[in-house]
Amino acid sequence: MLMQPAEVAARPALIDNIRAAARNMQVSGIVEAMKHGFGRQGLIPLWAGEGDLPTPDFICDAATRSLKAGETFYTWQRGIPELRAALANYHAQHYGVAPDPERFYVVASGMQAIVMAFALTIGEGDEVVIPTPCWPNAGAAADAAAARPVFVPMTPGENGFTLDLDRLARAITPRTRVLFINTPGNPTGWTATREELRAILALARKHGLWIVADEVYHRFYYGDAPRAPSFHDVMAPDDRILFVNTFSKNWAMTGWRIGWIEADPSLGQVIENLIQASTSGVAVFMQRAAVVALERGEGFVAHQIERARRGRDIVAKLKDTGRVRLVPPMGAFYQLLAIDGEPDSRALCFRLIDEANIGMAPGTAFGPGAEAYLRLCFARSPESLTYAVERLTAWLKR
Repeated sequence: MLMQPAEVAARPALIDNIRAAARNMQVSGIVEAMKHGFGRQGLIPLWAGEGDLPTPDFICDAATRSLKAGETFYTWQRGIPELRAALANYHAQHYGVAPDPERFYVVASGMQAIVMAFALTIGEGDEVVIPTPCWPNAGAAADAAAARPVFVPMTPGENGFTLDLDRLARAITPRTRVLFINTPGNPTGWTATREELRAILALARKHGLWIVADEVYHRFYYGDAPRAPSFHDVMAPDDRILFVNTFSKNWAMTGWRIGWIEADPSLGQVIENLIQASTSGVAVFMQRAAVVALERGEGFVAHQIERARRGRDIVAKLKDTGRVRLVPPMGAFYQLLAIDGEPDSRALCFRLIDEANIGMAPGTAFGPGAEAYLRLCFARSPESLTYAVERLTAWLKR
């Protein structure tokens, strides 16, 4: 028998009976902008953290072969041996570390890697210190764990954003358990030097903290070296560092949802248990594709990086308008920009979707210090970025 409207209204709201940590999670400002602009004819979408190239055929073909071979069953919780070995070899090549497959654990995306790293290190009432502006999902993952994200605003300047290490140190309290360090950073492009990494590591050692090192954009680096500086360059074997990474960016695999954790082998059984309790492992066909990405994908990665470098230069031309403030980033593939006279980035973001047919993400999505900025992803074709610059320039002249 159907309940009458009055009876329905009298029932306790279901949402009042779920965990406050889940109920109080904020709506993603990035997703909010995307939903506002989805489906608009001719819109240039520069809001999401991904490029416009599809996954290359040689990677997709490996997945197809695996499916046709009937690899559709449960598999190794930590990842198939071939992929863990390929990850070890990849790190040996790019970071000069010993190729130890026991350090690598395959998970369902870089985001899950962060969630699992927090599951290993924080609980209710603990604190995670996060330099900001930052990718909002890191703080959201801390919230979901009933921990408290503590944001440390970076300082904008003529050379981009910088991290005040004294300010970072002052943010540490007896409840702090983790320093979450994303370098090169999303959305700022901030890229820590080796000296800064040593200083951050010294803080972690002094206070007995874990570092969750998000080095997703390490290959997208615009300095003289082939990659950005890494905690691998300065750490000792017994340092409390968990590396989180993903196949999404380097190999254009955002929709595949496959990533990895790098951690000391002594944590292996605990990480395996967490994988079992969440996804019970990543599909084999996806892992076969990831192996091929690592073993055959260097040419594609180089192409992506060079394409992003060109995109960075195209977007920098917005400075010529006289109203756009920006500093080309040292790493990642995002440009934070501010428009004079437009302090409300959320409202501005929606206006640019409606009036200029350009989709960007509002700075309000990225925490303290980003409120006046827009984030533009320049991992796109030169043509679409040129059109975007032309459209924004014309809009500014209106």
